[in-house]
Formats: sequence, C-alpha cells, structure tokens
Amino acid sequence: MSTKKVKLLKISEPQMGYSLDFGNTRVKAKPFIKWAGGKAQLLPQMSNLFPPKDQIGRYFEPFLGGGAVFFHLQPPKSFLSDSNHDLVELYQAVKNNVEELIHALKPHKNEPDYFYEVRAQKPAALSQIQKAARFIYLNKTCFNGLYRVNSKGEFNVPFGKYKNPAICDAEGLRAASMALKHATITNADYQSVLDKARPTDFIYFDPPYHPLSKTSSFTSYTSDRFGEGEQKELANVYRELANRGCFVMLSNSDTPLIREIYKDFNIYEIQATRAINSKPEGRGKITELLIINYYWATKRRLS
Repeated sequence: MSTKKVKLLKISEPQMGYSLDFGNTRVKAKPFIKWAGGKAQLLPQMSNLFPPKDQIGRYFEPFLGGGAVFFHLQPPKSFLSDSNHDLVELYQAVKNNVEELIHALKPHKNEPDYFYEVRAQKPAALSQIQKAARFIYLNKTCFNGLYRVNSKGEFNVPFGKYKNPAICDAEGLRAASMALKHATITNADYQSVLDKARPTDFIYFDPPYHPLSKTSSFTSYTSDRFGEGEQKELANVYRELANRGCFVMLSNSDTPLIREIYKDFNIYEIQATRAINSKPEGRGKITELLIINYYWATKRRLS
C-alpha cells in the first residue's frame, strides 16, 4: 500500500447547527432485517461525525447490510449496493413491490418444521417476491438473526426459537419503501463506487470486520471471503476516494492492521455491544473504529 500522505479535507461548520435531515421527505424508517454488526445502536455516537448536509453531493453505501446509516440519514440522492445478490433483490422488492411482499409474508409461521422446509427451498425456483419474503422470514426466525451461507451459497443458520418474532412488520416495510423511493440499488462490488464517486460525495463503508483474533472471524455473509488482503484493497479504494475529494467514513474493528492501513486519516474509537459470539463470555462492550478523511468534527466529542 502506498505511504503517500493524504490531505485531510476541511469542511466548515454549518451556519444553523448540525442537522441529520438531508431532505424534506424524511420518514420514520429503520432497518427491516437484523444484520450482524448493524449500526443502529451506534448512531448516537456516529452522528457528530457525519459531514453536514449542505456540503455533500450524493451518498454511497456499498456494504449495505441492514442499512441503518442510510435510514438514519435518508439522503435525497443515494446509491446503495452490496455483493449479496439476495439482499439486493430484497431491497429492490421493498422499494418497488412492498404490498406484494407484505402479502407474501403473512402466511409464514414461526414453527421449527416449517422453518426448515422454507430454508430448504431453492431460491432459483422462487419469484423475486417469494425470495424476498423467504429472506425476511428466515432472518426474523433464525438463530440470532444471522445471515450466513456455506461454500455453496446456501443459507445454513438454525431455527431461533423466538416466542413471537415480528415476521411481517407491514408499517415498517412501508416506511422503508418510502425512504428507498429515490435510491438506486444495485448488486455490485464495493469497488464499483470508483466508477461514479466525485468530489463532495459522501461514502460510508461498513465492510466485514477484520477479526480480533484468529478464531473470531465472521465474514460469511456471502460465499466470498473478506480477509486481510481484501481489507488492504479496501484501504486503497478509501485512499483513492479521499484523494478525489470525497468525504469518506469507514467502520471496522480495533486491530493493529486497521490502525496501520488507515493511519493517515482521523481515527475515532466508539463503544459497541456485540452479541454474535455463541459463548456468553465472548459478548459485551468492545471498541470499534470510525475512520474519516475530513476534520470539521475533530473538535467535537463522541456522545
């Protein structure tokens, strides 16, 4: 990786104070699926570090996942993408056919035998709406709300034994559909951002985290691996976008590798509560990192 120093972008204080309202059509939307490493709980800490709305162009989120940051900001011009094809089709269904999706969700049952029947279905044999409903159903009823696939790309998380999961949150899905109305949603690798991003665009990266130890890795959101080499490639993309004049934010775990490859940028520590570990002693408060390439927020404290 290049050791060339980068110039941190300075952006001025907004005249009327900081606001998270990026537009006039904001709705009360939130993530409609559970996602390991989701950012909903961290938004109060992250809010002070988002660039002000009057100084950014467009918004890009290329590791979409549960979309907590997008739903929080709801920028008027957004490009959302992910390498998980099934996840992208789900978002497209919520955006374009939410009433059909709600109708398809209603018959699903929170029963173990039924769960394994649905899990065994071949997505290729289903319509887009049926696949989207299956995705939400499995996500709401599987263990810990995990999305994990094996080397063949087959969903393999067991039944979660929840008493009364909200399989069909109709109003939540309708709100998400409204928030997604003006977003462009594509199945693409994160590097595709380089084809579109230009100065003053805001890019938020939330990649699979670098493992804290050799036994703590969890990167199986797709059948592709995201290891140390991929983390370094992402850092190169981050650097190129920063040099292009984009505002870039990235979340990752607090490890020596991540601190080293982003040492030229502003690094903030935030506290997260994670429960993905199957052992109770492996859960609890941990330090995560937010890396930004601009410094209007450096005088502000994380709440």
